[in-house]
Amino acid sequence: MSDLVNSASLDDLAAKDAKAGRARPAALGAGPVRVVTVLALLLLWSTASYFEWLPAFYLPSPRAVLDQLYTVTTDGYADATLLQHFDASLWRIVGALLIAFATAVPAGIAIGLSPVARGILDPIIEFLRPVPPLAYLPLVVIWCGIGETTKILIILIAIFAPVAITTAAGVATVPADRLDAARALGASRWQVLRHVILPNALPSILTGVRIGLGVGWSTLIAAELVAASRGLGIMIKTASDFLQTDIVVLGIFVIALVAIAFEWIVRLAEKILVPWHGKA
Repeated sequence: MSDLVNSASLDDLAAKDAKAGRARPAALGAGPVRVVTVLALLLLWSTASYFEWLPAFYLPSPRAVLDQLYTVTTDGYADATLLQHFDASLWRIVGALLIAFATAVPAGIAIGLSPVARGILDPIIEFLRPVPPLAYLPLVVIWCGIGETTKILIILIAIFAPVAITTAAGVATVPADRLDAARALGASRWQVLRHVILPNALPSILTGVRIGLGVGWSTLIAAELVAASRGLGIMIKTASDFLQTDIVVLGIFVIALVAIAFEWIVRLAEKILVPWHGKA
């Protein structure tokens, strides 16, 4: 009898919990929380500058940064407008990414499929991967001068290893039964590669592109600090030389927004190209 009573009471408690759960409001998603966080940080920044918690030299006000945004966009700074600096940096990263995609993806596929290719390419990639790309900058400057080739090559070094490694990992995880089924149906090597291996490895390839873009973008900005006449990096360096903190902060914001845009574009590509990825 007591067991029946305890069972009934547990059922009542479960029913009450279920009703309470239905009554609870839905939890906030990550999007609104991000918006609130950004607004809170902007409010804190505005408050700190308004009450002069730090001198304007150390922390320029949002209004000063916006004023410089208008000035640099219209009148220019360091012999170029903001759009021209942005264009110079963008074409460097895009050019390096296209070259990396055309070379690192085939290299990763070869590593994933061939032990011989793995034995040849693995030492090269493992030599490049742990060394910061900027460590190669003095040597590349000696070889290629301070032109566009140097900056693109440094970015290529930064992007190549992540894309090649993730591509090889994606190829290695292709289920063997899919390969056997394709071969049993008479598919050629090219057809197996195109219709089985590449679609299965594509999520890993895009992950490598995301990682490579992040590393490559930061490497580009650092490389422009050393050898460039136009670009966001040289704009920030020139502003720091003249102690113009508001332009430095403006450049930092532009760099961050471009990085976020890159991330958003790759995520959008993942949704379009591999909509099945991450779903059971």
